[in-house]
Amino acid sequence: MKALFELLVVILFFITYVFTKNIVLATAVALVAGVIQAAFIWIKYKKLQTMQWVSLLLIVIFGGATIVFKDAHFIMWKPSILFWLLAAALLASQLLGKNALQATMGKEITLPDAVWRKLTFAWVLFLAMMGVLNLWVAYRFTEAQWVNYKLFGSTGLLIAFVLVQTAYLSRFIPKEPN
Repeated sequence: MKALFELLVVILFFITYVFTKNIVLATAVALVAGVIQAAFIWIKYKKLQTMQWVSLLLIVIFGGATIVFKDAHFIMWKPSILFWLLAAALLASQLLGKNALQATMGKEITLPDAVWRKLTFAWVLFLAMMGVLNLWVAYRFTEAQWVNYKLFGSTGLLIAFVLVQTAYLSRFIPKEPN
């Protein structure tokens, strides 16, 4: 349910675009929905996680630029910037001797340090590739195809990556006796 709530802004963007074929209007809906979503989380939990702040900032900046300049390229850059910021943050934390993935997920799963490092570098490469792929789709295909890719392609690739990662990590999870 939490994942669906976090995808709500993208879904509203998609639905608005499908019905209006107007990316500026769809961006305005996403911007308003993003602000309302952040406000709701703030009211409920009295804080936003770092990624929620970053996502809010990016939708305000790039969505705002799309609306002001009536140029879809700004909103098309937003996912790539987000992917690259995530990749840079993961890489920086690893190079500084900390592991952001381990800090985030370490309470849920215990893994050897070498596995956490491999996992981090896999995410860095995946996110960097996702940023490039997003721009490739944005500039190579039509606006409508990019909108479809944003919801279905990008989300599908993320789910596939998580499934592959889960299969890889499953061998490190201790088996419970029968």
